[in-house]
Amino acid sequence: MTKTQWILSQLTRKLWFRSSLFAVLAVMTALLAIVMKPFIPSGITGLIGTDAVDKILGILASSMLAVTTFSLNIMVSAYNTASSSVTPRATRLLVEDRTTQNVLATFIGSFLYSLVGIVALSMGAYGSQGRVILFFVTLVVIVMIVITLLRWIQHLAQFGRMAETSQRVEEVTQAALVSRLQDPYMGCSPWHVSDELPDSLIPVYAEEVGYLQHIDFSMLSDFAEAQGIYLYVAVQPGTFIHCSTPLAWLKTSKSLAAKTVKDAFTVDQQRSFDQDPRFGLCVLSEIASRALSPAVNDPGTAIDIIGRLVRLFCLRVQPDIGDTRFPRLFLQKPSIQDMFDDAFAAIARDGAGMIEVQIRLQKAFIALAQFNAARYGSDARRHAERAIAFASAAIPIETDIERLRTLAKGLHQP
Repeated sequence: MTKTQWILSQLTRKLWFRSSLFAVLAVMTALLAIVMKPFIPSGITGLIGTDAVDKILGILASSMLAVTTFSLNIMVSAYNTASSSVTPRATRLLVEDRTTQNVLATFIGSFLYSLVGIVALSMGAYGSQGRVILFFVTLVVIVMIVITLLRWIQHLAQFGRMAETSQRVEEVTQAALVSRLQDPYMGCSPWHVSDELPDSLIPVYAEEVGYLQHIDFSMLSDFAEAQGIYLYVAVQPGTFIHCSTPLAWLKTSKSLAAKTVKDAFTVDQQRSFDQDPRFGLCVLSEIASRALSPAVNDPGTAIDIIGRLVRLFCLRVQPDIGDTRFPRLFLQKPSIQDMFDDAFAAIARDGAGMIEVQIRLQKAFIALAQFNAARYGSDARRHAERAIAFASAAIPIETDIERLRTLAKGLHQP
């Protein structure tokens, strides 16, 4: 995805985008009856009462405004609930919820449609034939509103709840994780950790401070092809960028080249779920940590999050590094060690005194080691020992610690 495509995709997720689109469509629909009225036979105009459309549009205008205000209040309450009980980082997923955006867009569009219709009727712009078109279009709008209300009622039963928000985070994390595991180098040539950089390469430093959200590899590849050089991308999506962070290494010192390279990197104040699977793992870990806080004391939610993390790490994805779309670009693959740290480090620390959480952690590490010993074995053993160390300092009952050590022995069995 190029930078322009990525920016457009972000705009389409905004709350105002669909509402504006539906509003424009509603105004055009209301005015369409004026254009189409010459095509309506005058013989059927008597079937529609003169006051029928006026009354219906008046009811729609007043009711849709009230329903829209009520829905906005519900949304704000759901955002506040998710921010306080789940994590503020998950609120963005609720704001980008398509069902909620469609509901608001439908209500606002219906309100504007009825408002424009009332104004046009007052001006006498429709005439008797235009009223017929407006009447039947209004019936279609009413059916659409009823269907939307039924979907909205069903959606409100889960919107903003702990389990539903956790499911949303898991789904976006899974999408980013599958995409990255299938293409660990994101179309670039492999740059292994043990590989040394070629001599005489010059770093291109960032000019902004924030989190790297997106990299336009197509732009970088076109630049490298035009210059006839190789370019080493030094950062991953989600990396915290500052003015001394090298974005890339390349063999040229031209200021124009540095500006072109910098334009390919999008930096913002917050992390994004799209190209950054580690961010989703961090958010899931935050949900578990908040549940384990003394104010909440909900180990069941933490155990549920551990299960979700195991499910994410157990995705059966076959890496495909044969399709190197950007051969002049080099990128390192994501670190499994860092992903493990993002997912389990905080849970082991905050759940140190809860034996049920510690037992589930040990079982999770055993499951991951058995699933793929080559990929997860060493990190699973490292985190299992770390979790036991935390538990030993927080749990005074020696039999519980021995139970954890007994479970951990399963990590060392072939």
